[in-house]
Amino acid sequence: MDFHFSEQQLAIAEHVGRVCERFDDQYWLERDDSGEFPDDFVAAMAEGGWLGIAMPQEYGGAGLGITEAALMMQTIAESGACLSGCSSIHLNIFGPNPIVRYGTDEQKQRMLPPLINGTEKACFGVTEPDAGLNTTHLKTRAENRGDHYLVNGSKVWTSTAQVADKILLIARTTPMEESEKPTLGLSLFYTDLDRSR
Repeated sequence: MDFHFSEQQLAIAEHVGRVCERFDDQYWLERDDSGEFPDDFVAAMAEGGWLGIAMPQEYGGAGLGITEAALMMQTIAESGACLSGCSSIHLNIFGPNPIVRYGTDEQKQRMLPPLINGTEKACFGVTEPDAGLNTTHLKTRAENRGDHYLVNGSKVWTSTAQVADKILLIARTTPMEESEKPTLGLSLFYTDLDRSR
């Protein structure tokens, strides 16, 4: 096995590094101190096409893989951005993979381009107050109401929820006691993030 990076992968790291150079340590220190979201950094990454690095080309992505996306994130982390920079974009990059894998073409056309071009930000609602990351014990329920689902429950510690337009939410659609295995009966929902309650 060859564990060396390819020329293309090294070029990715170099180009991402150039974007990161525009956001020096002072920039990240100010964001850390103020709690302000790095919108201009996210915009620069979107402008460079980097938010779509692992998304299919037919929806505006680069069609590369998780290795290239991870290398990009490593390059960001090694700059002064550290995890603040990575966490500002990681959901737009890694979160949509269930949509890529299981979504219909209509869903992909509707959901992926805004994440890739940076006009929408997403978060992933998993963690719950009483279940933590033990997804088999989620209390959030989604009830089929015919033409829509009604979701009830709560999520906590949801990275980028404060700025997200959309949420990829995991909820139980079949009670655990009615499921063959505890890991079954869970569904993902992708919807507008409603902060009204």
